[in-house]
Amino acid sequence: MIANPPVNTMTARKTNPIQHALLHARLHDPYTYLGLHREHGQAVVRVFRPHDAQVWIRTATGFEPMQRIHPDGIFEWRGDRTPVMPYRLRIEEKGTGHSVYELFDPYAFAPQISGHDLYLFNEGKLWQAHRMLGAQPVCHSGVNGMRFAVWAPNAERVSVIGDFNRWDGRIHPMKVHHGSGVWELFIPELPPDTLYKFEIRNRASGEILVKTDPYAKRFELRPNTAALTPATSGYDWQDAAWMTHRAHWDWLHAAVNILEIHAGSWKRHPDGRFYSYRELAEHLLPYVVEMGYTHIELMPVSEHPLDESWGYQTTGYFAVTSRYGSADDFRFFVDACHQAGIGVILDWVPAHFPQDAFALARFDGTALYEHEDPRLGFHQDWGTYIFNYGRNEVKSFLLSSAHFWLSEFHLDGLRVDAVASMLYLDYSRKEGEWLPNKYGGRENLEAIDFLRELNVMVHGEFPGALTLAEESTAWPAVSRPTYVGGLGFSMKWNMGWMHDTLSYMRQDPVHRRYHHDQLTFSQLYAYSENFVLPFSHDEVVHGKGSLFNKMPGDDWQKFANVRLLLTYQLTSPGKKLNFMGNEFAQQREWRVNAELDWGLLQQSPHAGVQALLRDLNHCYKNIPALHQLDFATEGFQWIGCQDAEQSIISYLRRARDGSFVLIVLNFTPVPRIGYRIGVPAGGIYREIFNSDSAYYGGSNAGNLGHIASVQMPWMGFADSIAITLPPLAGVVFALSDSSAPGNSIH
Repeated sequence: MIANPPVNTMTARKTNPIQHALLHARLHDPYTYLGLHREHGQAVVRVFRPHDAQVWIRTATGFEPMQRIHPDGIFEWRGDRTPVMPYRLRIEEKGTGHSVYELFDPYAFAPQISGHDLYLFNEGKLWQAHRMLGAQPVCHSGVNGMRFAVWAPNAERVSVIGDFNRWDGRIHPMKVHHGSGVWELFIPELPPDTLYKFEIRNRASGEILVKTDPYAKRFELRPNTAALTPATSGYDWQDAAWMTHRAHWDWLHAAVNILEIHAGSWKRHPDGRFYSYRELAEHLLPYVVEMGYTHIELMPVSEHPLDESWGYQTTGYFAVTSRYGSADDFRFFVDACHQAGIGVILDWVPAHFPQDAFALARFDGTALYEHEDPRLGFHQDWGTYIFNYGRNEVKSFLLSSAHFWLSEFHLDGLRVDAVASMLYLDYSRKEGEWLPNKYGGRENLEAIDFLRELNVMVHGEFPGALTLAEESTAWPAVSRPTYVGGLGFSMKWNMGWMHDTLSYMRQDPVHRRYHHDQLTFSQLYAYSENFVLPFSHDEVVHGKGSLFNKMPGDDWQKFANVRLLLTYQLTSPGKKLNFMGNEFAQQREWRVNAELDWGLLQQSPHAGVQALLRDLNHCYKNIPALHQLDFATEGFQWIGCQDAEQSIISYLRRARDGSFVLIVLNFTPVPRIGYRIGVPAGGIYREIFNSDSAYYGGSNAGNLGHIASVQMPWMGFADSIAITLPPLAGVVFALSDSSAPGNSIH
């Protein structure tokens, strides 16, 4: 890339200051010199073509030669009449055997961006900045081409560079909109799929930076980092019925059961190639439907340079990663999911961005998207920069990114990563390593305002779309509306429940009675938020072990514990999330560079766990008592929470119509024969689910399908049942005349 090409010293004395600035790639406003002007009553057109031998301009009488007024490639034409606008040039290149071609001069086209859009952008209220900034295919004055725009307020000069100008930053300097920091240039007839970047000269230091477009819609395949000019999508969506339904769905009372997927390692081709978005639609989608999930959550598919970052070090906030195909391929995937009745949630990362020199870091030579002070602007844990949420243009950038994914791809929600790191100024910092807010506190006031604006925008612009917070602290009202002081998220991951549950399950069953509170404590706060119960990718990496290998005991007990754990999750209050591989007890930790161990399904214990979770998922989705009141105290009632000695808990889940199911869980490997449970009504109780079924790989202890209650007061109820409680297992009962399905599920 030609950052500062040498100037012919023989002609330096003939060079005036504005020519000197142009030739040295320092011209702040190219429109003051290039393009059409009026001087002394004449029309004057100047172009800069340093790699060309001759240039002609088309006038009313035909092409006329332009005079070379500087040996380094400045050409000029003067005439009494203004050429027809926009004027066309005929070019003869140097050293190409007199190759001649025609083009329009970019400086024959006036800037297009409106003052209103610039105002909204600078106010942090331009929710569709991706339609103003970046590369936009537009028709300007009857000519098709690409309009480029970039925010770089501390630049002396910004240019568009690419193959089309030999990556020479002198040739296409951009026009600055003074006061906004936005630079713009229309390059006529530039086609889609053209590689480009921005070359920026910092006005204070003179440093030259070559940056990829923050608003690029497409990038070349890693490890290359140039953006590609976009084409207008002609994708024909077929999901109108889904979108109409989503706008009115009652997600608070609906089943939400999410399979978290990493697109590059769910499955791969035998030669190691990734599945494309279209191949995922073909292979992943039927699996998700069969397994009974309601949603897929994709780990970030926004563009990122490093596979090992899993997508969380994003460099393309408006670009689908090219690893798996094009933007229209991704649209096809989402569309297919919707037509199959499956929602799609995207993992989105507004908390931080990587230090990569080609991307956002010190974009115009200053801390533009981040803070200058590392006590505010640098994540020590992750080696990444923190967005400056108090800067309006950064808010426009992030809000537009969220808007882009939801509008362009019909996504059904955003899971917002690392919210806790955004909320606290002292997150993972020692004394003296952080700066307090203006009131002396540790709360990041600008981040709080941003998150509230984000949630208001999403829920207002995209009815039925969800926002899910990965927030690991006790910050209040994360999933409560902003008008009552909350952050406005739809739901929050229940990290406390997850940590307590996994800590409990790691215990040898003989010791679990000493940790019984880890099973019961979450009910003290379970309805303070709209919680999702997650077993995510974070729990099966970095030496934490897979779900299977977290379990104590021999292999039989490990499988039984996994089945019990999933039964507990699917019957507890809250929406559900599981990472891929959990559903068949993947034994090793997740690896980003290889597919899941699908061969394990040839072994009956793994196939049994898969069958168990499939049936649990369908139970959760089809039985109202298991999902309608996930967020309400009326949906849950303890029957027995104090049997720590035998490590047994029992509870009811209720629907809005009063129907219920009864769940009893035994966390020891000891079968309990004749274990008495109080029940809220007399009648026949059908065993509709048993995690110890032989079908799932269990010992097949159970209650022969049903059991009759007796009028024996127990646990505060007038009636009770005496059941066989299998070892390391959970059983679910439904009253025979309730609304639960009529046939038992193993």
